[in-house]
Amino acid sequence: MTASDTGKQPALGELFDTFRREAFRLETLDDYSGSGSTDAYRAFLAGEKKPDSYNSDWLSEVSGHVGEGKRIYRVHVLSRPLTPYLRFGLGWGYRTNATAGEEFFILDVTDSPNPVAGIGDFWMFDEAFSVPMEYRDGTMTGYAVLTGARAQEFVGYRDAALGHAVPFQDWWEQHAE
Repeated sequence: MTASDTGKQPALGELFDTFRREAFRLETLDDYSGSGSTDAYRAFLAGEKKPDSYNSDWLSEVSGHVGEGKRIYRVHVLSRPLTPYLRFGLGWGYRTNATAGEEFFILDVTDSPNPVAGIGDFWMFDEAFSVPMEYRDGTMTGYAVLTGARAQEFVGYRDAALGHAVPFQDWWEQHAE
């Protein structure tokens, strides 16, 4: 049984547990320093080496989903130069998470228009649930779970972002700082 079968609005964590095909994330901010991995971010800023156990819970979750044939992927809209947080998030996070099968794409708007301007961060699960999120000062402060026609709007945002993005590894090879 999935969240949609119960008739109640699911929590974000429940959507991660019940999605069947794909989970997509659009990231639009250059600072998520108040949302998870705060100790790792401080270690990164201090010049410490990435711990071997970095992101192990997420890696386990991603590899489990990918092993079941599900897809987890993201597009991050950004511009250069990278903020310290983005250097951390891309250098430690993306490169590590990719080892578990998560896919990453970069939509670099440094020298081009943003095809998803005005659209904030969201997760989308199986094109059935869209979860726009609110942030303040790098910390997630809330989210809403949308279904039906409201959720379908986000399919177009995903497609626009993906249509202008490049694979993370290709972008990283050119622009890693």
